[in-house]
Amino acid sequence: MTRKEALANVKRVLIKIGSAVLTGEDGLDLQIIEQLVDEMAQLRKAGHQIVIVTSGAIASGKHRMGITGKLKSMPQKQAAAAIGQSRLMRVYSNSFGKYGIFVAQILLTMSDLTDRKRYLNVRNTLSTLIDWEVVPIINENDSVAVDEIKFGDNDHLAAMITNIMDAQLLINLTSTEGLYDQNPTGSTKAKLISLVREFTEEIESAATDETTPIGLGGMKSKVIAAKAVTSSGLPCIIAPGKRKGVLHDIFAGKDIGTLFLPTSDRLRSRKHWIAFTLKSRGKLFIDDGARDALIKEGKSLLPSGVANIEGDFSVGDPVTCVDMRGEPLAKGLVNYSSSEVRKIMGLKTTKIEQVLGYKDYDEIIHRDNLVVLGEVRKPQAHV
Repeated sequence: MTRKEALANVKRVLIKIGSAVLTGEDGLDLQIIEQLVDEMAQLRKAGHQIVIVTSGAIASGKHRMGITGKLKSMPQKQAAAAIGQSRLMRVYSNSFGKYGIFVAQILLTMSDLTDRKRYLNVRNTLSTLIDWEVVPIINENDSVAVDEIKFGDNDHLAAMITNIMDAQLLINLTSTEGLYDQNPTGSTKAKLISLVREFTEEIESAATDETTPIGLGGMKSKVIAAKAVTSSGLPCIIAPGKRKGVLHDIFAGKDIGTLFLPTSDRLRSRKHWIAFTLKSRGKLFIDDGARDALIKEGKSLLPSGVANIEGDFSVGDPVTCVDMRGEPLAKGLVNYSSSEVRKIMGLKTTKIEQVLGYKDYDEIIHRDNLVVLGEVRKPQAHV
């Protein structure tokens, strides 16, 4: 598989930008940020959807306070993040604003993605932002996160968001050219690895966990993130973020950075997780119109299409959609509990608030949280 083939059908891309890329001697490197935003605006113009995971808040806050070297305590890191985050977002907003593009700040902790209901809220919010053609800019909520709810580094966060958002590519922009066969700072013989087809012991041992004074994740964390993404059926590229035209060159198929090829099929990863790993908590009997909307048109499931319900389930639980004969059609994560669905089934979305007293979502199951069972097949056993 060539680079062009690997990227041929990529529309939605998550771009992770590390602290070492975003910062310089004077805090945030405004020239680099302008350069990257210009390239991302061009990608948008070409039809790509952009989601950003950014570092830089702590580094920005440190510079604002005149602090050099590593911060020594969690409160210091949290305070620096609180100071730097607003400036970081202002710089992004001003840079994208020159192209008429709006941005949105999303600050997360691990508990936001491990709790089912909050995970679903995050996913739906991000989906709405993308539908509105707003660029989500995501960072860890360092000002409140403690060890128990931290992602560890933004490489891990980027890998999780890539899967959550059904992105088709993760680009991890860093301060090096990519992954080398040995640490390039300690050897003049180090060679850049341009393509990784599978994760061998040699590949994993080539990545060090050495970090910089302004960054938390070394190359090891980036390779771990690449492994997580490729095992979900997606390509990942580690590339030099300060190189002018880096994003343009990547999508032009040039030999930039290190490309990690998918190690499994995308359909067998996330869709199999929903369809065959999660245990269904109930059934939604849907009419013929809703069946056609789901199967033929790829639409969401609305209350008007639900004719009957079985089981007790909560918001975010997996539920099977069946036709009026009870034949399974699809499976997805619900936006409303079983008690709520019983009250609004068969109604138009305009009636939801009238019946419940509130309306969090138009859909019972959003299309992004639903898999049509005919699209997936259980993996064959190997003897």
